[in-house]
Amino acid sequence: MSHHLVRRKRKRFVDLAGDAGEVRPTGLVFQQAHFPGRAPVDSYGNGGFRFAEMSHRGSILCLPSGIYGWSASSPADLTVENFSQVMEEHGLEVMLVGTGQDLVPVPQALREALSAKGIACDPMSTGAAARTFNVLLGEGRAVGAALLAVK
Repeated sequence: MSHHLVRRKRKRFVDLAGDAGEVRPTGLVFQQAHFPGRAPVDSYGNGGFRFAEMSHRGSILCLPSGIYGWSASSPADLTVENFSQVMEEHGLEVMLVGTGQDLVPVPQALREALSAKGIACDPMSTGAAARTFNVLLGEGRAVGAALLAVK
């Protein structure tokens, strides 16, 4: 079982619930690299994400089967190979792709591979993707998000 060690000090997060820049005291936290459920993204920034009262340093995949740590770290990593777990997911209709601070087009090969599986691909900045994911998740939609971590 893979664990992810996150050492955090008092850092600022962009809180999607509305309290931008909230300071949260933290310590050492051991987390599994997989959360086996659906949960909204509570905040993002400082190279990671908060969700389901947990945090993860690095990029994440939010899928109907759970939230997973993801090795991608830049738009150059938006490849068919790095989306293999997404391709195996059943019942996914829309995949939001958070490309970092700015919108970066998704490579045509990735768009075509997702489309062949019946999955619509919608790239946007990571912040916009996290917010859109939360709205669509709240509506009960079959949505996923591939979110590149931002500083």
